[in-house]
Amino acid sequence: MEKRIVIAGGGTGGHLYPGIALARALMKHDPKIKPVFIGTQRGVEARVLPKEGFELKCIYAGGLLGKRGWDRWASWAKLPLGLLQSLAFLASRRPALVAGVGGYASGPAVLAAWLLRIPTLIHEQNSFPGVTNRLLGKIANRVVVSFEETRRYFSEGKTVVVGNLIREEFSALKAPLEPEAGGRFTLLVMGGSQGARSINRAMSEALDFMGDVKDQIHILHQTGERDAEGLAERYKEKGFSAEARPFFYDMAERYGKADLMACRSGATTLAEINACGKAAILIPFPHAAHNHQEKNARVMEKAGSAEVILEENLDGKILGDAITKLMRQPERLRTMAQNSFQLGKRDATERARDLCLKLMGSAV
Repeated sequence: MEKRIVIAGGGTGGHLYPGIALARALMKHDPKIKPVFIGTQRGVEARVLPKEGFELKCIYAGGLLGKRGWDRWASWAKLPLGLLQSLAFLASRRPALVAGVGGYASGPAVLAAWLLRIPTLIHEQNSFPGVTNRLLGKIANRVVVSFEETRRYFSEGKTVVVGNLIREEFSALKAPLEPEAGGRFTLLVMGGSQGARSINRAMSEALDFMGDVKDQIHILHQTGERDAEGLAERYKEKGFSAEARPFFYDMAERYGKADLMACRSGATTLAEINACGKAAILIPFPHAAHNHQEKNARVMEKAGSAEVILEENLDGKILGDAITKLMRQPERLRTMAQNSFQLGKRDATERARDLCLKLMGSAV
């Protein structure tokens, strides 16, 4: 008999991909388990989940943090609509479990599940939880967190520290993922699932300061929709070997090719970097709630696995010099990669899966 579970959340890759990882782990354990996602039409889930083969139910939901005026009122108005949509969907499907992985849709869906007496689990990726998860933590049956310091924001009796949920292609690794020998040095640049204009701009400017290594480097750049065409032209104009695309769906393959990362420091990105064992130049998003991205990045820096450039200091010369310097220090890069791998929590998804199975009443 088919066992239905609902995974709610998304908006960004940082929230969505832990949900996909959990879905895959549950399906691998029991082929009768059928995950369905609840998200929004505006989030990254609308284009990623169809490619991953998952059903998506879209509801109305919006964030309140940082919103002002009409935008804030519009987000408030979506809450009861999203709750009603979630109630109707869950009542018709009657899943054995609803798991919230963060993002706008997580709140209405988990609340609806609680009202319908469906078991619930939430996952908090960051060290400092957002308002939605702090509230949901009061009603969820189980709270799964990535950091030990996050425990204090939730009930001790139902909170478990497992790490961030990562996909099987990352969690199964037994050693750092090394690129093929003999090829060009490969730099993977990411600003998150939607790109980052400040990183794109700095990378474009950095090419003017990287002429000495132009023939030694290949750049993979996830740009977001707005800057893809312009950056592709810029790389071509400056004579750099590069692939600039709005979004990379085959991210595990891209990680495998990379000698060095230049990226944001969201919790999911860092969990994948650590699982693979990659050295990184981290540029924290300065407007992240409670400055959690800089806090994440400093942990990597302290462990000797990353260099940190704050956005306020970011420009083409600083970024270009940092990349060039690390390219010329292969031994240091290897040490950084090993340090990164030591930080990885590759069993996080399996541990979260087992907690889900217990809530569903399944044998582990």
